[in-house]
Amino acid sequence: MKKWSYHLCRLLLAGVFIYAGFLKGRDPVAFAGQVAAYQILPYAFNYLVAATLPFIELLCGVLLLLNRRVQPALLVLFGLNAAFMLALFSLVWRGLDIDCGCFHPGAEEGTGTSPLMALFRDAGLMLAILSVWVFRPKQAGEPLDE
Repeated sequence: MKKWSYHLCRLLLAGVFIYAGFLKGRDPVAFAGQVAAYQILPYAFNYLVAATLPFIELLCGVLLLLNRRVQPALLVLFGLNAAFMLALFSLVWRGLDIDCGCFHPGAEEGTGTSPLMALFRDAGLMLAILSVWVFRPKQAGEPLDE
């Protein structure tokens, strides 16, 4: 069961982050506008995030898909997802109802996903990240479970 959970969650995460990174990378200017809508970062950092985040998501997704360097990819995705969740929580806390920009940056009508629903989705992704970490095959030199 652990092996199936590992591979299923790993492939799910790979698909989600490759898809999200590809869509954001196609239109970084629109994505920068979505980042700016959060009203968290200084103006110049919105473009820095929009220019780099899609490629980080793509790289981590590809590494998970290929089952290579899984631990570093998971650590990066854990940090990114924690930051996403904090940003979404700040939207809910401040009562801002904007499109999260996760999957369709620049869409004229948005995705229809509220920040609270996006927060729940990211909590599910966090569970998948933790599942892959816990169920990953043991590396040489690590103690085996008894």
